[in-house]
Amino acid sequence: MMEHWNPLGIVGVITAFNFPNAVFGWNLALSMIGGNMTILKPAPTTPFIAIATVKIIQAILEKNGLPKSIVTLCVGGPEIGERIAKDKRVNLVSFTGSTKIGKIVQSHVHDRFGKVLLELGGNNSTIILEDANLELAIKGSIFGAVGTCGQRCTSLRRLQIQESIYEDVKAKLMKAYPTISIGNPLEEGVLCGPVHSKMQIDIFTNGIEEIKKQGGKILCGGKRIERPGNYLEPTLVEIDSKAEILQHELFVPILFIMKFKTLEEAIENNNNVPQGLSSSLFTNDLKNLFKWTGPLGSDCGIVNVNIGTSGAEIGGAFGGEKETGGGRESGSDSWK
Repeated sequence: MMEHWNPLGIVGVITAFNFPNAVFGWNLALSMIGGNMTILKPAPTTPFIAIATVKIIQAILEKNGLPKSIVTLCVGGPEIGERIAKDKRVNLVSFTGSTKIGKIVQSHVHDRFGKVLLELGGNNSTIILEDANLELAIKGSIFGAVGTCGQRCTSLRRLQIQESIYEDVKAKLMKAYPTISIGNPLEEGVLCGPVHSKMQIDIFTNGIEEIKKQGGKILCGGKRIERPGNYLEPTLVEIDSKAEILQHELFVPILFIMKFKTLEEAIENNNNVPQGLSSSLFTNDLKNLFKWTGPLGSDCGIVNVNIGTSGAEIGGAFGGEKETGGGRESGSDSWK
């Protein structure tokens, strides 16, 4: 008896606007190592980087006597993605995007008994315990929430702070938030760039109104910045841990802060959302570390300790659980 792995054939890669090149690179590397052909469908708002990348790859293939069609590009709207999802010749479809669209892609691919790799919503949480290195925890949390203007799938959305240090951490966050540099992210020292489109601005504006209705308190930010481009104020919100809005990922630079008493309570809050991508615990106690990373700890695909939710995670098994999709785009078994 022998276990043997063969190429799938054709892999379809549908990418999102926020990492239009990196996600394609991760998937393409695995696909080519497995001996497959790859077809890329980028987000309709970020086609130029996909065109440039594929031209470079095809030039290298030609230089080495290989057919350019090993990597194929198809730019367009949702109709292209639907064709890829429904085409029986595409043996695996890798989709990065919203949970709503991911469900549609999954149903089309499963209808024809194909394979899917889904990287969907995040809604990530960080827990700061009273024994944590607070300087490290606060810096990691601010970068996780504000870096890339809150538009990473691993961006920090929910920050849980143990009640004994809550007021101290809250005061330090409120002092730090007004100092965040906002502008062209290509300029040195700028942490927060623009959001991707006008649609994100609408999500932000509607989200702020809903936060107020649910008893949330705007501590910092909360407004659109009146300047050319899609700029928003990084926003800090104090809210009850049971608020309904915490069940949803807004994908804009809004950070919710809330207090908790015990680690068990914080873990329950962390897990009590439909999404399960990235999570983080700041502690100096090994007992807490192993509880957090064990079977009764975080239910996310990425479980961090003493670093924020958002970093260079692709070296490991990148992906999430629950409504995040269950896929892995790196790590030791991802080639399978």
